[in-house]
Amino acid sequence: MILYIIDYLSLNNSILNVFNYITIRSGLALMTSLFVILLFGPYLIKLLSKLQVDGQPIRLDGPESHLVAKKGTPTMGGFIILLSILISILLWSNYSSLILWPCVFIMLSFGAIGFLDDYTKLSNKSSDGVSGKNKIILEIICSLIFVYWATTLNLENQEFLSLPFLKNVYINLGYFFIPFVIFVIIGSANAVNLTDGLDGLAIVPIMIVALTFALICYLVGNIVFSEYLLINYVPGAGELTILCGALIGSALGFLWYNAPPAMVFMGDTGSLSLGATLGAIAVMIKHEIVLAIVGGLFVVEALSVIIQVGYFKRTGKRFFLMAPLHHHFEKKGWPESQIVIRFWIITIVLAIIGLATLKLR
Repeated sequence: MILYIIDYLSLNNSILNVFNYITIRSGLALMTSLFVILLFGPYLIKLLSKLQVDGQPIRLDGPESHLVAKKGTPTMGGFIILLSILISILLWSNYSSLILWPCVFIMLSFGAIGFLDDYTKLSNKSSDGVSGKNKIILEIICSLIFVYWATTLNLENQEFLSLPFLKNVYINLGYFFIPFVIFVIIGSANAVNLTDGLDGLAIVPIMIVALTFALICYLVGNIVFSEYLLINYVPGAGELTILCGALIGSALGFLWYNAPPAMVFMGDTGSLSLGATLGAIAVMIKHEIVLAIVGGLFVVEALSVIIQVGYFKRTGKRFFLMAPLHHHFEKKGWPESQIVIRFWIITIVLAIIGLATLKLR
């Protein structure tokens, strides 16, 4: 919006020209989303607490400490996250950027699915929301719309899979491109959703991954840097840096209220939408494998659930004390804060490895 106002008023003031720089607008998007959450967060939390008398339903088969410590905490805090991101994008993005809007669509559509799931849990006063089958169907439909929209952009090497650490090596996915994209987006969304089980556990890794991809988007969208680093150049990808910046700011702001003990949970409204957004960004800039590296914590959390379910069906026994993995460590007696901080450290290390793929080729 700001760019259009400047252009409409034909302002050639050299000071105002700084708004044309992606780095400046990304920083302003970060500050805007942070400010929105810090300003309106208390009012939203108060409203959610009023509407949700009993708060988010807690898993009865979960750690016993959760039944007491987390009882009454409201959910759907993801709404303020999405609102702050959307306001930032509307203010600081270039509306003519075609590559941005499919990612925004994924963010809002998965946010709507998450909202439906949270609402169902609250209505039924149960930790069971929308059935897994129905949720997956909705996610596939939204992902298919994203794939169709993305393919109309005719981006170069769109159907190729880039391999990190290798120079100019790509795998042509061909017809597997569609199911692959669906897998990346849905997998990313639900992996983040499974990780969101302790105060502050998911939001900080989300912020770290978004920060990593903010840099990657900027480099991928700059032909000089992309040629120097031998990574795939994607015209317009720099605008996704604005989205990443807004996401980082919203994560910082939400952490203010989600830090232990949490005043509000983001719920599926936040976790599904943010996870899907990261997946969509990775698809757009052809760094899907790098997402799996940087977001390795989310991958491991999801795998722990898959292993637990598969092992139980085969043997009738549990592989972990409890899944997802963070609950396993809770059962082993680790304090919640210790688990959360150690998982943050792991994500930072993975982010460094992910960034190393840009140069080590």
